[in-house]
Amino acid sequence: MNTTKIGWIGLGNMGIPMAEQLIKADYSVAVYNRSKAKETSLKEMGALVAATPKDLISQTAVLVLMVSDDVAIDQIFNGADGLFSADISDKIIINMSTVSPAISKEMAVLCKEKGGYYLDAPVSGSVKQAETGQLVIMVGGDITAFEQVKPILEKMGKMAVRLGDTGAGNVAKLAINSLLALYTQGLAETVTFANQQGIETVDLLNLINNGAIANIFTKIKGDAIIADNYKPAFALKHIVKDLNLAKAIGLASPLAKTALTTFEAASEKYGEEDLIAVIKQIKG
Repeated sequence: MNTTKIGWIGLGNMGIPMAEQLIKADYSVAVYNRSKAKETSLKEMGALVAATPKDLISQTAVLVLMVSDDVAIDQIFNGADGLFSADISDKIIINMSTVSPAISKEMAVLCKEKGGYYLDAPVSGSVKQAETGQLVIMVGGDITAFEQVKPILEKMGKMAVRLGDTGAGNVAKLAINSLLALYTQGLAETVTFANQQGIETVDLLNLINNGAIANIFTKIKGDAIIADNYKPAFALKHIVKDLNLAKAIGLASPLAKTALTTFEAASEKYGEEDLIAVIKQIKG
């Protein structure tokens, strides 16, 4: 068994399969989640359960966070029985959530003051990549801490790269998700335009998927459009959050502004559905 004890906070669509990869790799994993029902599957795989974030970090050497936003991060660190109410000396906290560079820089400073380490390490990939350990992981923070936990990251991803100091991982992820938004809207508009001119979705996607611009994303989301299946692998509301985070640090290009407007409008009806549900907004 790998001797490093790992704590995990955040058991959503991505968090559960990512934590499963570590258990399968024979790490000792303990978890904490506000919704206790989500802990069940990992408990059945052998994970321990902690009552609070404070208890969790007290019994582990490395702690991974995979939660929704800056508010959740602040609560986990600073709330009652939060991480900062424990001794975090020599602990390494890896925040794999898609959050702002600002919250990472704030928490990194506080962790350092308390003798711990903080890495921002968001991921590129969706549920399927999480289930197969094929995520791409982009990291910002202390190089020594990164090298220490790189073997852990490599159990969850096919690639783990340190890009620079604290916040670098967050910036890269926001850039990638901005492209994701642009591409998703472009795909939705292309299908809608073709349909309006009498071209069937299946035929159009067959052409695209066998042409020079074919890619995995088009195949997956194209299949979802054809099946009218908008079960969220990545909820539309989250791309709105990410575009606003990117806007806050300077993203102001014409396409990005348009995408934000479109996804914000779509989020009112389709926020809990997959981001490709934006096609329903575009079709009207």
